[in-house]
Amino acid sequence: MVELADIVKAHGDDYLSTFGDRMLPSHKRALSSILHCRTETMGGHLAQCEECGHQHYSYHSCKDRSCPKCHGNDTSRWLEQRQAELLPVRYFHLVFTLPKELREIVRKNQKTLYTILMQAATEALMAIGLDAGHVGGKLGILAVLHTWTRALEHHPHVHLLVPAGGLDKDGIWRQARKKEFLVPVRALSRGFRGRFMAQAQKALPDITFPKELWDKEWVVFCKPAFNRTRKVLRYLGRYVHRIAITNNRILALKDGMVSFRYQNSDTKEWKTMQLPANEFLRRFLQHVLPHGFHKVRYYGLWSPRNRISLKRLQLLLAERERRKDEKSADTPPPSKPERRCPCCEEGS
Repeated sequence: MVELADIVKAHGDDYLSTFGDRMLPSHKRALSSILHCRTETMGGHLAQCEECGHQHYSYHSCKDRSCPKCHGNDTSRWLEQRQAELLPVRYFHLVFTLPKELREIVRKNQKTLYTILMQAATEALMAIGLDAGHVGGKLGILAVLHTWTRALEHHPHVHLLVPAGGLDKDGIWRQARKKEFLVPVRALSRGFRGRFMAQAQKALPDITFPKELWDKEWVVFCKPAFNRTRKVLRYLGRYVHRIAITNNRILALKDGMVSFRYQNSDTKEWKTMQLPANEFLRRFLQHVLPHGFHKVRYYGLWSPRNRISLKRLQLLLAERERRKDEKSADTPPPSKPERRCPCCEEGS
């Protein structure tokens, strides 16, 4: 089985000699970490079985967030921590995507514009959520940045998981008015566009942004997610520690060409793509985030500053659910009306 580390080992030096003077430090660090992960270079530790005394040596992991061998345990720990913060309500999944006209500018200004992407998306949603016609309260938002398509192309977008309701200024939980959608998507898209462009132009005054960005609708997707906590957690885990490509999608490395499989997002059909090794590494590395950038962020009710309000809300909603379950258990199911003969009205 071919792994990403095998491709780096075979073609990493050539890639560095060709592009090294233009590479970000985070990209060089990622290549080195992936190459040496779970090898003698990283060192290791000797473990001994408590039952039989058998000893075995384990190499250390690199813990780089772009490494496909790492972070399985990180995902489990993260999900356990989030378990204590989830609310017993429905959830919505939203995706905010930047237009293709912005992608080259974003690629050259990642740290600034990725942050603005996450801020603009959450601010637009929070503003509409405060409208009493839709929710009427402060939302809780978990935001996760992704930058790739399944074919490893640059495609910056942010996933949001949001409880279907909010906390109003009086501390009362307000349920979302509609089950099918959280807020109007068109208004949300335009609010997102306006906030992103205003913040981007202020942060990067020397850059000329394409005028057509104001003439097109920006893509915002919203759909109900799940009602049950366990499903929400599994859903979260798929997005939080996902990386651009995993080892099980890499099929072959032969004659300087890398073959990998990907799933078409429209047809769900699995396809195979073949790229020169340097092009494959280039596509992979453009999804390595700047050093210190937080790809997972929490806003509104899920912001660290609102932990007390969140805990209070959890207790209130849990009590409400308990009373609802008790009432449902005490109330006998409604009896069906007795059917009578339409002629004599005596027989059935």
